[in-house]
Amino acid sequence: MAEGAIPDLPPSSPASVKAYGTMESAEQLPQGSSQPPTRRAYFAIATLCHLNLVNYMDWFLVAGVLLDIQKYFNLTDQTAGLSFIPASMPWLFFISRGLVGVGTSSFSTIAPTIIADLFEKDYRTWMLSVFYIFIPVGSGLGYILSSGVARASGFWGWGFRVTPFMGITGLILLVILVPKPTSKKLIPGKCTRSLTWFKDISSLCKKWPLEGAVEHLFALILLHLDHRTWYFFLHHFFIHANFPLSPSWSFIGSSLGVTCMGFITGALGFWIPVFLYRAEIFGGITIATGILGVVIGAEAARRYKKVNTKADPLICAVGLFSSSPCMYLAIMLAEKSIVAAYILIALAVFFLSLNWAIVADILLYVVKPACQSTALSLQIFMSHLLGDAGSPYLIGIIANTIKVHQRDNPTLWDFQSLKYSFVVCIFVGVLGGGCFLQAAVHIEEDSKKAAAPATPLPATPGQGIENKSFDFRGDGNPDISTSIPISIFAKKEKA
Repeated sequence: MAEGAIPDLPPSSPASVKAYGTMESAEQLPQGSSQPPTRRAYFAIATLCHLNLVNYMDWFLVAGVLLDIQKYFNLTDQTAGLSFIPASMPWLFFISRGLVGVGTSSFSTIAPTIIADLFEKDYRTWMLSVFYIFIPVGSGLGYILSSGVARASGFWGWGFRVTPFMGITGLILLVILVPKPTSKKLIPGKCTRSLTWFKDISSLCKKWPLEGAVEHLFALILLHLDHRTWYFFLHHFFIHANFPLSPSWSFIGSSLGVTCMGFITGALGFWIPVFLYRAEIFGGITIATGILGVVIGAEAARRYKKVNTKADPLICAVGLFSSSPCMYLAIMLAEKSIVAAYILIALAVFFLSLNWAIVADILLYVVKPACQSTALSLQIFMSHLLGDAGSPYLIGIIANTIKVHQRDNPTLWDFQSLKYSFVVCIFVGVLGGGCFLQAAVHIEEDSKKAAAPATPLPATPGQGIENKSFDFRGDGNPDISTSIPISIFAKKEKA
């Protein structure tokens, strides 16, 4: 085997290659058929749904009692979006946020890929829909639980002491009921090589190479430190990261669209209950319209896909484009008619909820199975970093800035400042719809690339140059191609 080629995995006997969640071997499954799920698969999806419910309940507990928290700590709109851990204890902030981040992001990354392995075709679409239904259900129950427990107990803090027990129960069920993950199904002709995280990134975002003196400068510096791995990393990640030539545009577009969705849901979920002063009603609206939106979105995508292969991103774009005017009208009419505001908010949540199951399905068929967990982690990281992590704070800053400049009627401007700051979400919604339209243009091409087998390209040594090429996308072109000056390595080794 040429140096730098990826070694094949040890051959497996047909009996040892089993479909995840079943006792049948992959060769026994008819090609192109949809294997009925086992009873254990349904237990596993129930456990994952329970954990997803607890996850989103925990996120929105604060929003249900935010007004009480602001009064208790004497917070402005700007400071309400910050952590309540004092600045004198930064270690507690990083430890708590780190543990929560690792737990929730690991679950959010792995759970959809487990569902993709447990279920096939239409089963998979429906089970993803069921899983993502618990995003609006958990969000709505978070509002209802925190505000209801606060009213019953007389103190807002009691609402935060329920979900930890639900999380512990879910962890026990996860260990008992969810089957042990195996490798992705080994389908004849598909890539069965062991890939690293960096190679996953390279296959998701192929880059335009830049050759010249800068490359060799990095080589000399890093080889002096005797770090060939760092040379390889910087060569591909920094030098090749100047301009994207042929990335997975549908993955990038859908990820940006999900980020815009996260921005909107994070901002509205945090501030709308305060804006309307009725957390429990908003929670009920979120549950009802969220369930309806996820189910209708998944079914509409399934049916429309038979007519148009670009159905998934188009429905996501329609969802975001339609939610924007509903949000705008709800914000502007809230002062005059609270009933109209609730109806329009219900429509906005419905249109946003159309997308939850569909965006996960898009990722699963435009990304190769070996890279799906990496792609999900990147998408989740992007949606939180640029989406719901900062949007509540940004809305609070805008509202507080507006309120500072309007001191003649502070009570009125408590309401008006939030109303005008929500306009940012309208523009973000339109931007997200545009990202999904961009994904629709490339989704057919990317889905074909993801379905194509991946094969290693032969190493072709040249004079004084060692060429190493890999094809992870299966399109016949090297996704990673490096030309390393042998003389530089030899000189360093002799030294």
